[in-house]
Amino acid sequence: MGKILALVLCIGLIFAVLPATAGEWDKATKVTFAQPVELPNIILQPGTYVFKLLDVPGNRHVVQVFNAEENEIYATILAIPNYRLTATDKTVMPFEERAPGKPLAMHAWFYPGNTFGQEFVYPKARAAEIAQEVKAPVLAAEVTPTETPEELIEEPLVAITPEQTEVEVAINAKPAEPTWEPLVTPTPPTLPVELPKTASPIPIIGLAGLASLGLSAVVRKLRKGMS
Repeated sequence: MGKILALVLCIGLIFAVLPATAGEWDKATKVTFAQPVELPNIILQPGTYVFKLLDVPGNRHVVQVFNAEENEIYATILAIPNYRLTATDKTVMPFEERAPGKPLAMHAWFYPGNTFGQEFVYPKARAAEIAQEVKAPVLAAEVTPTETPEELIEEPLVAITPEQTEVEVAINAKPAEPTWEPLVTPTPPTLPVELPKTASPIPIIGLAGLASLGLSAVVRKLRKGMS
């Protein structure tokens, strides 16, 4: 199986990876390559380049590659979100390991501090060749250097396997949300607002009446005894 080399700051291929001055919203990154690097539809010669994320709607992304002065665009590349579990404080650009003497094919681009990055989409014919060489699937579409960003994001997307099979790719704008049910605390029963009613007053009235009659009888006997 081919291996993906995570090449970061100052290790062989890249002499320097520094944030550009354009700001974090477009993930602008200045990078210097010490040897040729392959991207979709272009091979970058050793030198300094600026990578920027273009503002386009939807869950597909477009990356543009400029010269060091940012006054010339070398490539406009289709990409999709690529996620990693842990963010780093340096730019990470994984490359597909290939035969000696061939440019390394750039697999993705992660901006410092981000858990998501950009995975590059290669033209189908080139993706099929790289997949065979690296023994791993490669994202592919019918992309050309002359397509506009609006045209790029509309291209049907597949992954080409080492066996040259095209597999449909599902794209998520963000990692899947957890599927567990939220914990629900049972609601305590509501106590009645009104106090329970007392027994009917009729029996009490009856008892009072009987007591009054008894008292009257006692009073009459006392009077008879005194007369």
